[in-house]
Amino acid sequence: MTHDASAHAFETRAIHAGQEFDPTTGAIIPPIYQTSTFVQDGIGGFRGGYEYGRSANPTRDSLQTLLASLEQGSSAFSFASGLAAEDALLRSVLTPGSRVLMGNDVYGGTHRLVNRVWAPWGVTLETVDMSDLDAVRAAARPGETTVLWVETPSNPLMKITDIAGLSEIGRAAGALVVVDNTFASSYVQQPITLGADAVVHSTTKYLGGHSDTLGGAVVVNDDELASKVGFMQFGAGAISAPMEAWLTVRGIKTLGVRVDRHSDNAQLIADALVSHPAVETVYYPGLESHPGHALAARQMKRFGGMLSVGLAGGPAAAKTFAESTELFQLAESLGGVESLIGYPSEMTHASVKGTELEVPENVIRLSVGIESGNDLLADVLQALDRI
Repeated sequence: MTHDASAHAFETRAIHAGQEFDPTTGAIIPPIYQTSTFVQDGIGGFRGGYEYGRSANPTRDSLQTLLASLEQGSSAFSFASGLAAEDALLRSVLTPGSRVLMGNDVYGGTHRLVNRVWAPWGVTLETVDMSDLDAVRAAARPGETTVLWVETPSNPLMKITDIAGLSEIGRAAGALVVVDNTFASSYVQQPITLGADAVVHSTTKYLGGHSDTLGGAVVVNDDELASKVGFMQFGAGAISAPMEAWLTVRGIKTLGVRVDRHSDNAQLIADALVSHPAVETVYYPGLESHPGHALAARQMKRFGGMLSVGLAGGPAAAKTFAESTELFQLAESLGGVESLIGYPSEMTHASVKGTELEVPENVIRLSVGIESGNDLLADVLQALDRI
């Protein structure tokens, strides 16, 4: 039984794409192929094309089929972490002399990867406010810019970028347009349908959704690029393991209902904090006061579960707030069913302190979970009372 990506809605594909029942036993959940190698029918006689666990595994294939369907791309590749996925994509297109133009408000690890790993090999990194298309157009020089790298919403200041507009600029400059879709998730937006060339995810976050597995993904819509990324997955070997792939598939099945709840809860908290005397700024695209609200409403299905808060009392107030919540647990990462709180300046974005990407020291990032929204709001308010 096959499932045409164009025949069903997202929520249906999230449960069925690549998830055919086991033909041997009828098990409705495909088994975990926890094996390193595959017995051959004679030399070179691969059963189903499987030879060795690094080159292919049925469990990983099922996840990759699912990811391609959800992002409406032609091919997807699963990796051991989000950064492994990013690195494999970059290795597929960068050479000494290449130029990467990146948003000036991205995940610190992405900036670190290019700045600390790729720059010493002759790759130039420049940053720009990707929400300002005129600034991007001026910085994206035809024949020089190899990659335009964007997050929308961005991490952690929740800037919104016009994916379709950026894709046009990228095409005109001959650059590969890559969108990190981790914050939004595949349920909220599909950048490839808006013109992006490639999408990356830390599947650790919303796709896995339960804080119990690491993973990354690259989704593309071009056969030549797919061939390059596929070779890099095989040749460099940063693959996701079968158990991690299976857990990610299990998480994706509830992605739609989870993100709806994440979004409802985040909106509730954002609305309540806008007028709070201890709060200077609420960064959440679901607020009409957010500069990217109208654009977000056009290209996102929901506004997501991530929001950041700038405290009026400065760094000291921010640290006290981050250490005073009870349901929101102090930890890095995001996108799980449980709520997390973090201090980006010293946690997720510590590696970019002193650069243009430095996060204001009064900013706290909230990954709003799917607990009772009223309980979460009460937790945030009691923590603010302690400042």
